[in-house]
Amino acid sequence: MSQTSDSCLDKWMGREALAEAMIPVIGRLYRENNVVTSIHGRSLINKSTMNILKAHRFARRMSNHELLLEETAPLLNALSELELGAAAIDIARLTEKFRAEGNGASLDEYLRAELADIVGKRGADDRTSTDVVLYGFGRIGRLLARILIEKAGGGHGLRLRAIVVRKGAENDLVKRASLLRRDSVHGSFEGTIRVDEEANTITANGVQIQVIYSDNPATVDYTAYGIKDALVVDNTGRWRDAEGLSQHLQSQGVARVLLTAPGKGELKNIVHGINHRDISDDDKIVTAASCTTNAITPVLKAINDKFGIIHGHVETVHSFTNDQNLIDNFHKGDRRGRSAALNMVITETGAAKAVAKALPELQGKLTGNAIRVPTPDVSMAILNLNLEKGTTRDEVNDFLREMSLHSDLRKQIDYIDSPDVVSTDFVGSRRAGIVDGLATISHDKNLVLYVWYDNEFGYSCQVVRVMEEMAGVNPPSFPARDVVAPIAVLEGAGA
Repeated sequence: MSQTSDSCLDKWMGREALAEAMIPVIGRLYRENNVVTSIHGRSLINKSTMNILKAHRFARRMSNHELLLEETAPLLNALSELELGAAAIDIARLTEKFRAEGNGASLDEYLRAELADIVGKRGADDRTSTDVVLYGFGRIGRLLARILIEKAGGGHGLRLRAIVVRKGAENDLVKRASLLRRDSVHGSFEGTIRVDEEANTITANGVQIQVIYSDNPATVDYTAYGIKDALVVDNTGRWRDAEGLSQHLQSQGVARVLLTAPGKGELKNIVHGINHRDISDDDKIVTAASCTTNAITPVLKAINDKFGIIHGHVETVHSFTNDQNLIDNFHKGDRRGRSAALNMVITETGAAKAVAKALPELQGKLTGNAIRVPTPDVSMAILNLNLEKGTTRDEVNDFLREMSLHSDLRKQIDYIDSPDVVSTDFVGSRRAGIVDGLATISHDKNLVLYVWYDNEFGYSCQVVRVMEEMAGVNPPSFPARDVVAPIAVLEGAGA
């Protein structure tokens, strides 16, 4: 029997009330316990009632089960009573696990057992704080700042202490703050920003950022600002080899360097989720590869592990970047001098070769090219693959969907099968790449996959994950394992 319009509205208002009541609980867990709550990786910190409702709706697409506020609201309230220590808790996965494995236990009993390592440790955080300096404050630098400010919590983990730029004008500080506050693609900054021109600082949501003017990475004395053993994130792209980037290590107060671009020579190109465990304490300089490499490598690894890749071609349809000209003018690169806003521009990409640095088993198996198109953000990679084992469209899609839910690559791979999605729908995605299931083409051993990616924000999230790995500041995550173990999922996918 269909519901009346009045009953539908009543149910909606009831759900709104539950979501509203969750907001202060989420806030207290974050501020008092250093607990970050999420729904399938989507943070609930500082979210509105509507965003919480949308996150619950999103969960149904992810797991085929309705995530009910009638379940998550009591779970959050129960968490708030446990005096928890610092952690990242996915309440969607925890709810599913309790639903499947509760075995008659009360919610409180189950949570005390599942979260035993942090129960009763109110706010305790074993992580050491790591000072972070952003060298450069362009597209990636400002997005990194937003993410780091969002994750500031109680001051543990990564602490954004300074940005280093070349002074562009007398009102440089005000303009830098204004660009952090407003973004044509990613919208307004969530919070408040204050500028202190006398102290040369920008304070965003309580995070004080020292603005340092310099054009020489080797001569900055960070210790003069109370900064020590800092991780410097070079997002200028000016230096890409060990010799150039090692200039940062000559400055007082610097311990390590991360480049937000593909590195040259023997520098480790890290794609988080793939080879981040290769980072050692001895690595003073690490690179986070490119946005395209981060988008395609996790998907390629999943497919290669399951079906084997004989050969493949990667074609990227990439939004234009600052490296191109707005109108026709001289450019040292071929075709990039032509107007980015008016043309599709064929250009080279090193992403296909760069994959092999993170995933050596694909060495020599991939070719690649790129087309720059007149959009400001969100790109697509088309993977045309020749496989060792034949498969079907449904089997591949089921497999990749499960990988996005229950594998070690769930922070990197997302999956969608909506019939009307377009590029702007993926602005702000925190995953490295999103497989478009409806676009998948499979004919026995020939497979074509379409992978969307926010080449700015999604990549920045990957960079922050590498930063956390370098600093060793990842909090414990719960639930520690899924309802279905990842290996069982992989073996059964598509069977």
